[in-house]
This record gives sequence, structure tokens and C-alpha cells, in this order.
Amino acid sequence: MCGRYALGVRLAYMRQQLEDRGMLVDDAPEDEDIRETFNFAPGNFGAVYRADTPDRGYDHQEAPNEGQHNEDEASKEEELEKKKDASGNIKYKIQSMKWGLVPFWTKRAQDYGSMMRTINCRDDSLNEDRGMWTTMKRRKRCIVICQGFYEWLKKGPGGKEKVPHFVKRKDGDLMFFAGLWDCVQYEGSDEKIYTYTVITTSSNPYLAFLHERMPVILEAGSEAMRTWLDPKRTTWSKELQTMLKPYEGELECYPVTKEVGKVGNNSPDFIIPVNSKENRSNIANFFNNAKKKADDHMAISDVSPKQESVSLQAKPEDDNSLETLDKKGIKREHSTPSTDEHNKKQKIVESTISPSPSKSKMRSATHNTPKKKSGPTKLTGGSQRITNFFK
Repeated sequence: MCGRYALGVRLAYMRQQLEDRGMLVDDAPEDEDIRETFNFAPGNFGAVYRADTPDRGYDHQEAPNEGQHNEDEASKEEELEKKKDASGNIKYKIQSMKWGLVPFWTKRAQDYGSMMRTINCRDDSLNEDRGMWTTMKRRKRCIVICQGFYEWLKKGPGGKEKVPHFVKRKDGDLMFFAGLWDCVQYEGSDEKIYTYTVITTSSNPYLAFLHERMPVILEAGSEAMRTWLDPKRTTWSKELQTMLKPYEGELECYPVTKEVGKVGNNSPDFIIPVNSKENRSNIANFFNNAKKKADDHMAISDVSPKQESVSLQAKPEDDNSLETLDKKGIKREHSTPSTDEHNKKQKIVESTISPSPSKSKMRSATHNTPKKKSGPTKLTGGSQRITNFFK
């Protein structure tokens, strides 16, 4: 089944992906005619690639029981000629169509429930040459363009918990679903409405855990895709039927945020693995917490609770920046001081860290060990760690 997919790319990108693979695009709609969203739902107008044929299909001989007015043969031939290029070849185009196929014989607008029944077409329903899909499968085959599709994994007792997963090509290219299209004009209306359906088949082994069915995916530029889109093939054949099989290429499937479950939501995050977002957050929190613990440790071990002291913190951008710790152990950052202020504070730092040579009874601000009578001054305890820190 395919009930939701992602189409968050511009029309120019779709066109480029097709033309890079030899699938010419002779015509395309405006960007605003196609819903650009990462949460594409039934009823939205999506991008469909097809042969530029008349609304009844290529070389269509209309039967009286189809409920439409017969056209005169001359006008049909004229319409067909308009669809060909200078070399007499059939043109191809990207067209904006509504997801949820409405058959051409429909008289009145359908409700949402009826539309939902035709967003997908099972491949096995096309085996027999009868049923509502008969006309479409013969003359109205198309390709549905997207980035990937969503499927919900049922978990827990009775499958009450549903975890959304996103499925895309491993190489990151666009996906191209096999589909069918049609055009309807309701009674009393001059407007033509183009709609489409996505053909589904059995899941391949990779997606079997997720759902029993998946869309039929064709490779852009492949012989299979060209055959599928060939409007001159107006008879349903075994060759066409065998194309409707599970995808054999490499896919990638992963859980995504549950916010995609609401149709009105839309965000690029919907196609990002939810685990990746959590991991990025956890890593950032880990380093932030580690830095905070290190700062707290320095504040406790290097500062006397009864005396305000000044510590220097080296920074790559500014070696003269200062941070002070007040009596409550709270860091207060200062801007770069002027030369006089810097010299004055430097004297305070020196007098705090090292005893003055002229005052023999001066003691370290962070340790009560008496000064030796001779030899170089040796700092211990917290003062020794501050010195090592700056070395």
C-alpha cells in the first residue's frame, strides 16, 4: 500500500532527473501547480510523467457504451497530430494531477471516501482484461514522481502503536512509481479534472517486515519504463504485466518522527531518521554537560570560598579576555581591558598567586603552607594546579 509520500523538490529538479536519463520533457506546468510537500497526501496535486496524448488515450476508438459523445474522426486525427513533435514522435510531459483516480465515466463529484479507494491499484487486479482499470491500463499509463514513501509499522499488543517509516532509494535519486491516469468532466461542468493512481505489488524481502505491499518502482530511462509509457501499446500484454513486480534495487528504510502522521503537518525533518536527530542531540548534550562539569570543578578546586580571586582563561581569539569568579562561584565575563586596567589586574593576579618578595610573611591565597626561607618559591595545592593549567 502507498498512502503517503514525500515530494519536497522543485519541478526543475524533477525535470533534470528525467532528462539526465534520456526521458525528454516537452512540457511542464508551473511550480505552484504541484504541491511541494514532505507529507503528500491523497487529494493533493502531484507530478505525473506521461505521453502527451489526447484525454481518451492514443488512437482511441470510442465505444458507444462508454457514455461519452462520439467525436468525428477528422478532429481526432487533428488532435493526435498536435501531440507529435516535428519528427512525428510522441511528446512527453510532466502534468499536475490529483491523487485518487476518478474514472472518466463518473457523472458527479466523488466524496473523500470514494477517492481513497482509488489512490492505489493492485497489480493482480490488472491480470484479467476486465474491470474499471481496463481502459486506463491500455492507453493511460504514467509515472508518479516522488522522493520516497511512508509506511507505518504496527507494534505492541494488537498493533495499536504505529511507527512511521520512510522508504527511499539508497542512492538518493527520485522514485518513479508505475501508475494509471484518467480525465473526467462532470455533468454540467466545463472543467476537466486529471487524476491518477499508484500501482502496488508484493513487498520485496527488504520491506517485508514493514508491510506486505509496496508501490511498483521503475528505473528512470530503463527499457521497462519506456515500454510502460509507450502510448502505441494499446493492448494489455504479459510483458506489461510482468513489469509490475517488487523492486530489486537497493532501498533504505528507517523510522521517522510521528508528526508525519497528521496530514496538515509539513517539515523537511519528516524524511530524516529519528535516531539521527536523537543522536545529534545526545552528543551535543554530552559535550555541554562535560564542559559544565569541568568548569564547576575548576571553580571549586581553584578558588577559596572566603576570598575573591581572578583567573585567566585562554581563548584562541583573544588571549587577554578575563573571567572572574565571585564569592558564590558564578562566572562573570569581562570585555578586554585597557592597558592600564590590564596592568593593574595583572598585579592583583601576581599578588594572589605568588607571595611578594618584599613581604616575607605573605602566604599563598590558596594554601597555608609556610614559605621556605631560601630557594625558589614552590607553589602547592590549588596554586600549583593554576600554574600548570597556564603552562
